[in-house]
Amino acid sequence: MSLWGNKDSVYSTGTVDVNFGTKEITGTSGVVTFTSVVSAGDVITVGAGATYGYAVITGVTSTTLSIASTEGFVSGLATVSGAEYNISQEPIYTLGDSTYRAPESKTVGYSTSPVFTGIFGVDRIEVGLAATTAYAVPHSGWVGITTYVDTHGNLRVKSEVLVAGGILTTTDASDDAKFPE
Repeated sequence: MSLWGNKDSVYSTGTVDVNFGTKEITGTSGVVTFTSVVSAGDVITVGAGATYGYAVITGVTSTTLSIASTEGFVSGLATVSGAEYNISQEPIYTLGDSTYRAPESKTVGYSTSPVFTGIFGVDRIEVGLAATTAYAVPHSGWVGITTYVDTHGNLRVKSEVLVAGGILTTTDASDDAKFPE
């Protein structure tokens, strides 16, 4: 198991149920099998926009995942049923970064509009394709993105390279929705 991979979407088929007491996530509707694509050390995000939170996967069976901790989830939950999810290879240490804590969309500080925060694996091709958009980033690798609308109605996008990566690619992997493919 490495500290991180290069895919921000490894698997997201179907829905999952989460039992916070047993620290188990069970694939429900539409899940084929986790064992062929998911590894210990991958990160699972539960709920659209990380509504419920994140966790590091420690064990994988056919349709069940074990997680290390429930600390990255919104507090006060006992179970979650039928939730969307995404499994990524993002750096595990980013889960402890309060800037990117779940949920991804929230209202913070003096802002009255939602603030989005997320972490994306961006390869060299995506850096080039995003260069002329609001989502331009300075380097490939794992990038933290924060977006908000300022008091004048302008979209503001801030990026922070968390792990620089010179991912050499000749074609772009279709592994995310935020950065162009």
